[in-house]
Amino acid sequence: MTAPHSPLAQFEIKPVFSLPAIADMDFSVTNSTLFMFAAVALATAFMVFGMGRGTVIPGRFQVLVEYLHNAIAGMVEQTAGEKSKPFFPFIFALFLFILFCNMLGLLPYGFTVTSHIIVTFALALAVFLLVTFTGFARHGLHFFMLFLPKGAPMVMAPFLFVIELMSFCVRPFSLSIRLFANMLAGGILLKVFAGMVAGMVVAGIFEGHIVQLLLAPLPLILTILLTGFKIFVAGLQAYIFCILSAVYLHDALEMH
Repeated sequence: MTAPHSPLAQFEIKPVFSLPAIADMDFSVTNSTLFMFAAVALATAFMVFGMGRGTVIPGRFQVLVEYLHNAIAGMVEQTAGEKSKPFFPFIFALFLFILFCNMLGLLPYGFTVTSHIIVTFALALAVFLLVTFTGFARHGLHFFMLFLPKGAPMVMAPFLFVIELMSFCVRPFSLSIRLFANMLAGGILLKVFAGMVAGMVVAGIFEGHIVQLLLAPLPLILTILLTGFKIFVAGLQAYIFCILSAVYLHDALEMH
């Protein structure tokens, strides 16, 4: 159990609705589960209400939906090539899910689902399995040539093959750790600076430390700036996760 005032307390998974265990497995609904369902619901509503009344002259909300759709579609096509179009719905759904999970974590009393490595690894593993399956489905055993750079000397081939194969297998770990670490670090920084503001105000009012009271706006300003920066990072990390997924998909579709 994490201490209530610890910067890590905000990431603790807690049961919200307790359900009876089945075969010694706990099926209780946790705050993590609840916020994942909320992210899916909001992403679905975002698309339905944004495009449900599609008009020739779009409104602001429809423009936002179309902009995100076209931006991700253009990124996937430029990164993974023309053959990647059938995979666009998967990557776009991935982008919206991660984006809304990140944004929900910024709300008061919110929970950042993507601050847990098990969640980000599950998403990265889904990408890895899709890429691997696609590679073997399209190229058969020739897909193993992905791990042997063109023009490599034959004497170096076994070493390069092992290195490239290991690099390929590490992808889900690097992809998941990048998202997890950024969201975890951002949440901790906000909690630390917010705690400094509260501590200085309390010390200034109740303990007569006028200097601390006067300096309290400094961490408050930093907290506001960090919040704005974290909103930017929340969108950026969702985009980076998807663009790397498109890069890996390009390897499966086009090889080298």
